[in-house]
Amino acid sequence: MKIKKHFKNWNEIKANDSWALFKIMGEFVYGYERMSQIGPCVSVFGSARMKPDNPYYQLAQRVANKIVEQGYGVITGGGPGIMEAGNKGAHEVGGTSVGLNIDLPFEQHDNPYIDDDKNLEFHYFFVRKVMFIKYSQGFVVMPGGFGTLDEFFEAVTLIQTFKSTRFPIILVGKEFWSGLLDWIKNTLCDKFETISEKDLDLISLVDHEDEVVKILDEFYNDNDLSPNI
Repeated sequence: MKIKKHFKNWNEIKANDSWALFKIMGEFVYGYERMSQIGPCVSVFGSARMKPDNPYYQLAQRVANKIVEQGYGVITGGGPGIMEAGNKGAHEVGGTSVGLNIDLPFEQHDNPYIDDDKNLEFHYFFVRKVMFIKYSQGFVVMPGGFGTLDEFFEAVTLIQTFKSTRFPIILVGKEFWSGLLDWIKNTLCDKFETISEKDLDLISLVDHEDEVVKILDEFYNDNDLSPNI
């Protein structure tokens, strides 16, 4: 069976791909212009499915409170769950509250705690992730699903390969994250040696909001605040 049977409109597809470049460029310009004005911020990631009565939702809210009290703003993915908790925690103590929404067929809708002038919407995940990396001075990663893991590993990879300057990556919730970190250490590092032991130093694991701000403070006592890319 010839592959061309499955691609009858191949030339049309290629033409559409070329025009898509302008939409991608437009999203980058839109994001850079809006995000360059926000000042130092920390991103809070986590599941869209966590309800307000979930302990991790409440912990994310307290983490955001503390982050703002230390002088940072908060960036989230702009949706419900942990993202809402992060924006809510920033909003209720008068801090900068940024939401980087993504156009999805389910789950995603903007939450009411984002500053009106800092509620951005993206079509492309990869453009959105660039905004997180470039304009965050730290990543706080709460329990979440595939999207949260994607954002976590993107940050680790960019720092490991020196494509981004280093910034704190803080996993919150030992019960949730310990199994993954054990696998990274025992399988990737020790058994198969696909990463080096020093790569483990890129990640911190904590359980309490005070530990989050301590890591941020200690890091920026020795490093300047600046865009990461």
